[in-house]
Amino acid sequence: MKPTLHKLKQNSGTSTTSGLSTIWLNGEGCPIGTVPIKRIGKEDLIRQRHIPPPEDITFGVQLAVVDPTLYGDTKTRLFIHFQADNIHCFNILCPGFVLVNTKIPIDMVYDTISQIGEASWEDTMSIDRDLVNGNWWLLLEEDYKQIGFWPQRIFTDLKSFATNVEWGGVVYSPTGVPGPPMDSGLLPIGNTGHEAYCRKITVLNNKGETIDEDKTTAYADNPDLYKVVDIPHWQAAKRQHFVLYGGPGENRQV
Repeated sequence: MKPTLHKLKQNSGTSTTSGLSTIWLNGEGCPIGTVPIKRIGKEDLIRQRHIPPPEDITFGVQLAVVDPTLYGDTKTRLFIHFQADNIHCFNILCPGFVLVNTKIPIDMVYDTISQIGEASWEDTMSIDRDLVNGNWWLLLEEDYKQIGFWPQRIFTDLKSFATNVEWGGVVYSPTGVPGPPMDSGLLPIGNTGHEAYCRKITVLNNKGETIDEDKTTAYADNPDLYKVVDIPHWQAAKRQHFVLYGGPGENRQV
């Protein structure tokens, strides 16, 4: 299956395939025509039943990222979450996302993570719409590896194009549990060695052209606990945003 996608411009940087943990004994991935899917056990089904219900898609939405409720651990993972009307789903726990990559499963653990004060580790991700059938594709790394797609038919408002795009961090805690730290637990000050960030952010129009969007809004549920900083025209370049985010949550030491 070869989608007809916009001609995306190549980003600079280092490919990060080595940052993903290896689950293959043969080092080659799945045989042609098959994809890697996590075996679902009894404990996984129990955890799924405790995943919080979908929230209203408004500012302040909170979703589980590295959540023991979903994975049973606190490792950093590649993951997806989608919501169509009242249906929401992580990864491929319900019908919706179609995985096509034979080597990179959704919910893959990242072996390499950034540490405060050390060189930052990053990955390159893109979402693009198939010009022929309207499917939305998830692309990974600088060579735009095709991971999988969300079929157009599962969406209502997202059938033709997106009207809103967001970047930043999300955290989740059950009712009655203090809000957890986001990223390193530090409020962002513009130092990539201390906080999480998204860089070289670009948006395409329906013609595949990069657009210069200045009408962005920085929002945090509670600015005392979490903060996000949006720097447009980063490094004096047009059409590039640089977003930093993080915060101590309610675990701040007084």
